[in-house]
Amino acid sequence: MDKTPRQVASWGESTPRAREVQQAARRTALVLWLYACTIFLSAFLLFQVQPIIGKMVLPWFGGVASVWTVCLLFFQSLLLLGYLYSHWIIRVLPRRVGGLTHMALLSVSLTALPLTLKDALKPTGTEDPALLLLALLALSTGLPYFLLSTTGPLLQAWFAREHPHAVPYRLFALSNFGSLIALLSYPVAIEPALKLRTQSVTWSGLYGIFVLLCGSLAYRASRVAVVSPAAGQGESRASVGRSSFLLWLILATCPSVLLMAMTSHLTQNVAPVPLLWVAPLSLYLLSLILCFERDRWYRRAWYLPLFLIGLAATCYLLINDDQNVGVRIRTVIHLASLFACFMVCHGELARRRPEPEHLTTFYLMVASGGAVGGFFAGIVAPRWFNGDYELAIGLVLTTGTVLAVVFGNFAGRLSPVLRQLGWLALGVVTFTVGAVLADSTVEAVRDARLLARNFYGTLKLADRGTRDERQRKLWNGTVIHGTQFLTPERSLWPTTYYGERAGVGRAIVGSRTRSPQRVGLIGLGAGTLAAYGRPGDRYRFYEINPLCVEIARREFTYLRDSQAEIDVALGDGRLSLEREPPQEFDVLVVDAFTGDSIPVHLLTAEAFALYLHHLKRDGVLAFHITNMFLDLRPVLAQAAQHFAKEGYVVYSDGDDDSGTDWAVWVLITADETQVAVEKLGQSLQKIQTREGVNLWRDDYSSLLSVLR
Repeated sequence: MDKTPRQVASWGESTPRAREVQQAARRTALVLWLYACTIFLSAFLLFQVQPIIGKMVLPWFGGVASVWTVCLLFFQSLLLLGYLYSHWIIRVLPRRVGGLTHMALLSVSLTALPLTLKDALKPTGTEDPALLLLALLALSTGLPYFLLSTTGPLLQAWFAREHPHAVPYRLFALSNFGSLIALLSYPVAIEPALKLRTQSVTWSGLYGIFVLLCGSLAYRASRVAVVSPAAGQGESRASVGRSSFLLWLILATCPSVLLMAMTSHLTQNVAPVPLLWVAPLSLYLLSLILCFERDRWYRRAWYLPLFLIGLAATCYLLINDDQNVGVRIRTVIHLASLFACFMVCHGELARRRPEPEHLTTFYLMVASGGAVGGFFAGIVAPRWFNGDYELAIGLVLTTGTVLAVVFGNFAGRLSPVLRQLGWLALGVVTFTVGAVLADSTVEAVRDARLLARNFYGTLKLADRGTRDERQRKLWNGTVIHGTQFLTPERSLWPTTYYGERAGVGRAIVGSRTRSPQRVGLIGLGAGTLAAYGRPGDRYRFYEINPLCVEIARREFTYLRDSQAEIDVALGDGRLSLEREPPQEFDVLVVDAFTGDSIPVHLLTAEAFALYLHHLKRDGVLAFHITNMFLDLRPVLAQAAQHFAKEGYVVYSDGDDDSGTDWAVWVLITADETQVAVEKLGQSLQKIQTREGVNLWRDDYSSLLSVLR
């Protein structure tokens, strides 16, 4: 069929317009991908730098769990500053000036690469560890992390300027997805495969790519005109005032407090499992992804009942401490309850998110809530409290907040009388939860002779037993740090893991080939091993926790009654040994691996070289590795093999009469002669290497490879 001239002209005129529309669509899609890739990469780098820099600083602070808590506080605080900066860029600075300012800061941040620590800030043992750690983090990674933290709200605001009809909050969900991928991939893929130096260099290279991507968007933001929304599109979904600001702040604070408090509770009081801290943080990020990706993911009718059931289950476990409920079941219940709390708080927060014109204000209040929760759990609680009370406080605060927010949604539709009765009922429920948790907290410490807490953890002292069996016990969480019989005739018996049949007993007794004997001990506890001291012997303890030193000297008599000369060096054991001349120890005991926070820096090849430097030619290294969740034998086997030594594992059964417990020790002797080995006793088993467990170094280790 022949085409008419009009048809040809019409088609010819539409073709350029169609191409123009297609090209515009491609440009829009390209820009959208650029925004998405930059936000994803920034979030990934944001959560990759945390474990990398955390792994760098852990050896300087004894590898304790509080290092991670303070790191979280630092990162949350910088996140708040980043959101404040984003708010300032968007709401105060002219469009062109804001874009150019961000480009300039991105360029300057490249001078901080690669990630390294400032040796001038290495602790000596007398500083406030929390403040020193904050200063160290600020100088090492402050500016890059600060700029990464600005990316989410800043790019979402720039995106909203160009595309006022789009939903920028879905980019927030994408950001949290990037964070979750980074968090889960580090212990599973990054840490086992790459040395720490390689991790730092790789991260720095990816950060350089981020600077290029973000810089291009900053340049675009300084030039692209702001697109005004269509009529009726600029109305906020809810009024934004002081009440909204306060509500955003509280709804963000509650999950932050629960995140840190539950992580501490799980790792210290339920299951001291290394890497368990990943689970609560992953659930926290997952709830943010679900709640901000689409409204349909959070349904109040589902999650509010789950929240109440979870609250009841958590309270039951905290009140009863029912030992019939296994560790795994208790952990699952706590995590499920925590996720329900996260979903309700973040779901209600997402429901109240404003229109994009208030986007940076919203994120500023969310970040403020996170920082407030982190400051409370990381700084206030260890200084003000003598026990772990922040979980109970967080649960009460969350209960009151959630019930008030949900009830407030429909309270206006009730009569004044019903409204007042409803608020009264909510107050009664919140008060009841608080009273029950307070009573359980008091009950848990009722028999405590002493409760004390600092940066390094919570210590509890109690006297248990009757008459001749009465003992004084020291706990850090659920881990026993020392026991002593209170009767004079038994007071110098080496108890718990340190009996004469245990590996350490064999090492000390078997090394008494000459007198006096020099013994070094990393980890003090109650000072139990001082019981082995004889006149003329010298025992030198290395202890990082000053509170532990104070309790050992005041509440136990091992140090005071020992016949040996006793020294206590305050500070991390490895750092102290690095500063000292050769000590010529007959035995060097390393006792720091029974809890959840494994000081990896005490198990590396560099640490072994240091130990051997301080040992006599025929000296013995004794490692206490009794741990329900980690098998450290292959790690020690690799180190012994690397230095051409043989390691022997010693298992000893517990005995109630002598107050000893089942224990696992590994003994490594610097002298491999038959005589040197025989002095350690009979029935020695050589430790064996295992496939998949490589030699640990200061820049490489993997706890995942030694999990039971």
